[in-house]
Amino acid sequence: MAVQSDSSPGSLDVKDLSVYYGGKRAMGPVTLSIPGRKVTALIGPSGCGKSTFLRSLNRMNEMIPNCRVEGEVKLDGEAIYGSGVDAVTVRRRIGMVFQKSNPFPKSIFENVAYGLRIGGMKDHGDIGNRVESALRHSALWEEVKDRLQESALGLSGGQQQRLCIARALAVEPDVILMDEPASALDPIATAHIEELIHELASDYTVVIVTHNMQQAARVSHHTAFFYMGDLIEFDSTRVIFTKPSQSRTEDYITGRFG
Repeated sequence: MAVQSDSSPGSLDVKDLSVYYGGKRAMGPVTLSIPGRKVTALIGPSGCGKSTFLRSLNRMNEMIPNCRVEGEVKLDGEAIYGSGVDAVTVRRRIGMVFQKSNPFPKSIFENVAYGLRIGGMKDHGDIGNRVESALRHSALWEEVKDRLQESALGLSGGQQQRLCIARALAVEPDVILMDEPASALDPIATAHIEELIHELASDYTVVIVTHNMQQAARVSHHTAFFYMGDLIEFDSTRVIFTKPSQSRTEDYITGRFG
């Protein structure tokens, strides 16, 4: 598999990673290196392990009863699993945006400030600066700057999803994980999210799960194809979509199954 580990900030190295639910293997073992400050797409049919893999990158699977993770994940050379490694600290460095936008029933400002306050930041000026920066990075500032104290629940679906991205960005992570972030959105809102993903890659590593292969081709630099819990192929998106090395990848890309 052609994509090698790099030295860019936010690079993730995964080695022999497997996930079990009870005694059943759900995914793995998977070994790959996700380049820093690029967009990596995870594709494959439903139930193939891509969301399970994504949640393993910031230890979200630990919150599922009877789930066990084996193997190694390193962020910039530092292990994220193991004794003495704090899961909350890992999740600050590796943020998550879910399929369905989940704003808190609070003001727009307090949604973005939430993680900062939880992390112990108290200076109102510092919080305000970080909130504005996160909203600008998520391409939402101009739309909400005059209504920061209004409820976030009054935003449109696309705006709510960008707000959730801003909330993840506010704590200044290295990596943003996105689990089908545009699947519930209309085409215009989806285009906004895809444009935003492009922009975020200059400052963050982005890993996105998508069922939409056209979306993967549009937004990502590298693509990983999962099937039945296994990583079948990982390469540049151009290679995966034009000249994959595995017949199963080609069959999926061309619509023969999935």
